[in-house]
Amino acid sequence: MLGIYFILVYQLNFSKQSIDCINKLDRIEQMQLVEHFSGLTAEILKKGSPDLGKFQREGRTLYRLRAGDYRIYFEIDDKERSLMAHYILSQHSLTDFIVRFKLPLSDALLLEEHPSFWGYLESLKK
Repeated sequence: MLGIYFILVYQLNFSKQSIDCINKLDRIEQMQLVEHFSGLTAEILKKGSPDLGKFQREGRTLYRLRAGDYRIYFEIDDKERSLMAHYILSQHSLTDFIVRFKLPLSDALLLEEHPSFWGYLESLKK
C-alpha cells in the first residue's frame, strides 16, 4: 500500500536587516544560506535539530538556526504558513551574543556601531 505524504513548505519572509545581510554575501553564500533556511519543515521545527534553538522573547517564540557562519533568528506564522527571518547575524558577533542572551537589540546595534567600542576591543588584544 502506498501512503501519501504531505510536506508543509513554508513561505520565507525577510526583514530589511536580513535582506541587507544577504545582499552583502556572494551568490554561493546567498544560495547556501537560503537553502539552509528553506529546508526547514514542520517536523524539524517540532522535533528540533542540533542546528536549531528555540527561546521566548517578549511573549513570542523565536528560533535560532545555525547556517554555516551565520545565525538566522526567525519566527513561525502558522496561520500564514511562513517563516519570518528577523535577523541574520554573523556567528560569534556581539549582536548574536546579545540577541541570544535577550538584551535589547537596539542597544546592541548602537554599541556595536560606536567607534569607541571597537577601539576598546582592539585594546584588549595588546
